[in-house]
Amino acid sequence: MSKESELSNTMYDILHAMGKDAGFLYETIDTFIKDAQNANKPDLTEIWQIIKKDRLKHLHMLKDA
Repeated sequence: MSKESELSNTMYDILHAMGKDAGFLYETIDTFIKDAQNANKPDLTEIWQIIKKDRLKHLHMLKDA
């Protein structure tokens, strides 16, 4: 592999973090929100919604880095 095609450590870190956050956001968090709603736990539902909003913000920050 040529030096030009290697990922820098920082680019790898960003891509790795984005992948984990994307998986959580698009595969997991909505299930957690629905579970909290079904359990009639509005406080927990709100916590999960805040976490989702924060993770989306972080994902966009990394995308723009």
